[in-house]
Amino acid sequence: MHLQNTLELLPDSNPVAFERLLELTDQGQFEMIYPDDLKQGKIRLIYMMNEAAESFLVFEQARMKGKYKKDFEGEIEAELHLMKDQQEYGLIIRQAENVFTLFFRNLTVETRLYNYGEIGHFWISGYEYLRQIEYKASIIRDKREYLGNDFCNETERKLAELADFPPLNYCCYPSVSEQYIFYRDDPWSPSEEAMDVMEELLEKVDDRRMLRILRLYRRHPYKVLARYMARMFHRSSHDKIVDLLQEMIVEAAKTYPKRRLQTDEKVRYEKLRKKAEMRKNELESQGIRATIFCEEPFEAVRDSVDLKVYLMIWKRRTFNRKVRIEEII
Repeated sequence: MHLQNTLELLPDSNPVAFERLLELTDQGQFEMIYPDDLKQGKIRLIYMMNEAAESFLVFEQARMKGKYKKDFEGEIEAELHLMKDQQEYGLIIRQAENVFTLFFRNLTVETRLYNYGEIGHFWISGYEYLRQIEYKASIIRDKREYLGNDFCNETERKLAELADFPPLNYCCYPSVSEQYIFYRDDPWSPSEEAMDVMEELLEKVDDRRMLRILRLYRRHPYKVLARYMARMFHRSSHDKIVDLLQEMIVEAAKTYPKRRLQTDEKVRYEKLRKKAEMRKNELESQGIRATIFCEEPFEAVRDSVDLKVYLMIWKRRTFNRKVRIEEII
């Protein structure tokens, strides 16, 4: 992105918002939520979206010259100008051959945080409960990296570190298929912070055997030891650490509100939730543990994710701790 005169921001401008705009356009990212009309003079640009947070850059007192291609999939080019005489900014966006200009008086940040504790995506089969831990650690880490530590509570800051712990992250328990994984540099190398968090948690549940392996892994962070530890996480003999991680995720997420559903979605969700509760009670009366999960659409953008409710049903105690997923229909 080419910036012209942007060091002379208009009074009351938010430097953080402009830094985030630069970050997006440097990456060739520009996905607007274009309103049906511009009577309110606001246009939102998606900064980051996942189950834990939806954050936008908001162009205030905005107007547009030209047409924005919503379905454009290539990279964009952008130039930002400050027009002192009109006391406004002009953002020129090129989508290949299509060019439009967005005029605005100010740029602000709008962020909404959500309860993600019961969110569940079951794209990959096998040890789904561990894949959900991987997924939650990943979205918390993304929230922290995009929005900062102030948007995470103390428990989330610990959980976010586990996104860099290979025995429990996408290296061993990916929650999405290969094509959607963003591999970091040297993915099999654990961070010291992740090691510290895991050691603290293992001490808390008094899992001495896994603690010994962790300390060996800290001294020799080889892939073979990472895989060995990964197998330990699905052993019934190490269930306390997994249960603790699941509890931490639910408790950390409770501090945030649930997403607001549209009227028809709310009616459907309440119906499915009631059926899930009945099924859960039925299973638990037989001594079978069951956990409710759901998928839900984003609040600001009605995406392709349908509202769904699932039960994670824990199989009776075996050497390897396994579950099966049952969709409530």
